[in-house]
Amino acid sequence: MTDAAPSLPALPARSLLVHDALRAAGIQGEIVVLPDAASTAVLAAEALGVEVGAIANSLVFWSDGEPLLVMTSGAHRVDTSALAARLGRSSIKRATPEQVREATGQAIGGVAPTGHPAPLVTVVDEALAAYPEIWAAGGTPHTVFPLTYDELVRLTDGTVLKVD
Repeated sequence: MTDAAPSLPALPARSLLVHDALRAAGIQGEIVVLPDAASTAVLAAEALGVEVGAIANSLVFWSDGEPLLVMTSGAHRVDTSALAARLGRSSIKRATPEQVREATGQAIGGVAPTGHPAPLVTVVDEALAAYPEIWAAGGTPHTVFPLTYDELVRLTDGTVLKVD
């Protein structure tokens, strides 16, 4: 009899990519499959019993001809004009669902901070630092995982900025 490797719970294929990227980055948070979709920060916070500000929303924008991932606190809205000025970009506009899928391989409402076909330029909301544990989407609207602010910044190689 041989020792079998521990098996993962039945995760969607997109979430398995996220899981592998997390492990490659040394992040041990487990992906949780929620019974109902948590495609908004409010829904995710309710499902997890945490403050909405502890939800790290993954928002994909289009800026100067390329995708821009903004990891923002669920308690904030991104001020695209102010953020464009802070980044020295001409403009930042919400990406179309097709652009989101092409850039991340994931659908709106479930975009993870990792597991994309190629690394994305990323901004991390400085307000997320206020929470000892934050939650991000795990590649689908039904999956989430916990991590720390420092892990999120390291995982995404993100630029920390005020986004609202």
